[in-house]
Amino acid sequence: MTANRKKVLIACNSSRTLLQFRGKLIEELVAKNDVYVFTPKISQEHVKEKLKSLNVTVYENELKGNNISIFSDLKYIVQLYHLIKEIKPDIFFPYTFKPVIYGTVVANLCKIDCITPMLTGLGYNFTDKNTKKRWVSTITKVMLKFSLSANKRIRIIFQNRDDYLRLVASGIIGIKHQAFVVNGSGVDLTDYTYSVPETKVISFLMISRLINAKGVKEFYEAAKLVREKFPGIKFKLIGAYDGNIDAIDPELYANIRSGEVIQYIGQVDDVKPYIRNASIVVLPSYYGEGVPRCILEGMAMGRAVITCDSVGCRETINPSAKQPNGFLIPIKNISALAAKMEHYINHSRDILVYGLNGRRFAKQKFDVNLVNAAMLKIMELS
Repeated sequence: MTANRKKVLIACNSSRTLLQFRGKLIEELVAKNDVYVFTPKISQEHVKEKLKSLNVTVYENELKGNNISIFSDLKYIVQLYHLIKEIKPDIFFPYTFKPVIYGTVVANLCKIDCITPMLTGLGYNFTDKNTKKRWVSTITKVMLKFSLSANKRIRIIFQNRDDYLRLVASGIIGIKHQAFVVNGSGVDLTDYTYSVPETKVISFLMISRLINAKGVKEFYEAAKLVREKFPGIKFKLIGAYDGNIDAIDPELYANIRSGEVIQYIGQVDDVKPYIRNASIVVLPSYYGEGVPRCILEGMAMGRAVITCDSVGCRETINPSAKQPNGFLIPIKNISALAAKMEHYINHSRDILVYGLNGRRFAKQKFDVNLVNAAMLKIMELS
């Protein structure tokens, strides 16, 4: 390592996000710094090869990012502590809850000069009243407050202002904290290129993990309502069904897999071909998003959108009435979702116009180069 290069350690809870969400940022970082990644095991060969080609040093772990596992969490903390002691990074960049909570505490203990935890959404921890998740939310809040205790080394990154204000209102952070808001993860407009949406055979695409708070049931039920009037309309769903605490119930999953209402595609490595073949991208989420990546990808490719008037999601709809790119609907409102779907069916020109407006809005606000420039400044690397 030359004298002017810094060591940057990135920690995440899923290897799938490294290139999909952070690929361009990693490319920016490796240009002038030595980059290390602490990630759950990488199963995708192309991710391994790309990181290797970028000279990123990878350390794998067995963290279960979306599940509760005390043993694996403790093992993760110990491994991270030893790794930080070995690498001695100048900058520690964790994102998502477990790496942020555990990683920030460990990095603080090891006195890393610059710690930049990024909260990519607060999930159901601040919104859901479900009893079975309440105790998890309570523990998460307590741990988050402890890990983010204010000091000059910690610079907290949010993906929307609502999340920042919610943590302030909850007393988790205060005026002494260094906090910054960026426009989500950004989207690479050279990779997600514009294509003309299909308006003759209209199809609605949802990209999401199969969890309740993402609005999977609402999408399914709205699709049923629309197909009663318009049986030729297509509905597609991309996303993994796993052991998440908020996973949809098995009966709904079985109905989705039957293919009678929705074509279930499952998890894919590249969503671009599916967005290209879709007319409209839908995400009726009330999860507590940062800024939903799938909506940004749809906008970048010129797709009109429907999403909820909820934290993170509302950021993706242009407030300018002169350049509408989609619709905001109330959360958990199936009839409103179906009505907006029918609007596009009955006004197919809006699919084209809203899609073009969405591409422009993505350029103005969510270009990954703009977001990364802000990130490097926060990390004191520019």
